Amino acid sequence: MNGHDAIVGAQTGTGKTASFALPILQLLEAKPLTRPHIRTLILTPTRELASQVEQSICTYGRHLRLRSTSVFGGVNINPQIQSLRRGVDILVATPGRLLDHVRNRTVNLSKVESLVLDEADRMLDMGFLPDIRRILEILPKQRQNLFFSATFSRDIRKFADSFLNSPTEIAVARQNSTAERIKQVIHPVDKGSKRALLSWLIGSGDWRQVLIFTRTKHGANRLADQLGKDGISAAALHGNKSQGARTKALAGFKRGAVRALVATDIAARGLDIKELPHVVNYELPNVPEDYVHRIGRTGRAGSDGAAISLVCGEERSLLANIERLTGNRIENVIVAGFEPSPLRTANEKHQAEDKPNKRRPRRSSQKRPSKDQSAGNARKASERTGRVSPGTSTERPGGDAQAKQPGKPRDSATPRRRRPSKSNRAPSAARAHESDNAPSSQRFLGTLRAVTELFGGRRHGD
Repeated sequence: MNGHDAIVGAQTGTGKTASFALPILQLLEAKPLTRPHIRTLILTPTRELASQVEQSICTYGRHLRLRSTSVFGGVNINPQIQSLRRGVDILVATPGRLLDHVRNRTVNLSKVESLVLDEADRMLDMGFLPDIRRILEILPKQRQNLFFSATFSRDIRKFADSFLNSPTEIAVARQNSTAERIKQVIHPVDKGSKRALLSWLIGSGDWRQVLIFTRTKHGANRLADQLGKDGISAAALHGNKSQGARTKALAGFKRGAVRALVATDIAARGLDIKELPHVVNYELPNVPEDYVHRIGRTGRAGSDGAAISLVCGEERSLLANIERLTGNRIENVIVAGFEPSPLRTANEKHQAEDKPNKRRPRRSSQKRPSKDQSAGNARKASERTGRVSPGTSTERPGGDAQAKQPGKPRDSATPRRRRPSKSNRAPSAARAHESDNAPSSQRFLGTLRAVTELFGGRRHGD
């Protein structure tokens, strides 16, 4: 109310939106304008949060003569342009769509008096930092800055210090802590049994409303389809969905038409679902701070809630990071019939047993023998052993009488006869004839071949 900058941390679900919306409404109402222009800019990381914050402002100020609107991507920009032209006092926006309006010159931010960054850490995680810096350059230098988040990291504080002016720090609870009214439990389970366990928990517990978190968009779609096949009405919510589909899925979940909403971390920030009883981490998040925001969708405004996490052996390190961040040891409960197998699988044990004293043979630097060389090696082996390898002939091109005579092994000191080229090789019929009459016929055929080649005639047997 005094116009100072502030950096505020509080557990999710404790009313951060009202903490900045109510004072802003009071300050703006105290200075009415004949024609409204944007005096307060509120930036949020997601479309759903932007829409929800704007709805809260409309609810809080429904008896005031103030106008507000929200702009975000995924929908037609023209209705947003019309709302901005009529004039608004409070603008709630996502960074990307706001810059679209700036480029199209459909928004005027030159008279902004206060800037609010809601869920600021999420905006940095989603890569909005360059967009936010561009927006800060457009805004007037003299303004009030309010920085709100449920979790704070070193990068968040460094960014806050870059534009906040001697801020007042308000910490309602210990940083990165979870609400005490949320009962947290972990069910150890094998990765391949997670979906069956989830369906059993929903069915046996008669859960009528459960928000389920996955790490990937594809995983959210697949799990929603699988739950549908199990007879549980489910819908997916993630960034690849159109804004119309996202709004429809969320609205159906809030009114109870959809029993299970499977979402990525896009639904972990700011979504206020009245008395949501159950949140399930189907997969633990890679960033431990996201766990705090996920389970913060339940146990809001002083109500009770349950946060269940299905943890396989591969996620034990992620669980350790979460417990280190929150400072709490989460209760482990093994569900009968879904007991996890030992973390060390038979394959891992086999690899561990084979590992000692087993070195990979060094690859020879020699070139791999060609097909002809391989055949020659096979013939050598057959000559030494007196056996014929399968698919290997003992007959040499041109007829090798020495090799065919038993009891007279080929002398190793004798140089090997070079293989004749394909063009000088005798036809198969001639080779057979030479072999049958070796060695006397060879001299006759050699003389005949020389005479025919001298006169350019055809060779015998052709």
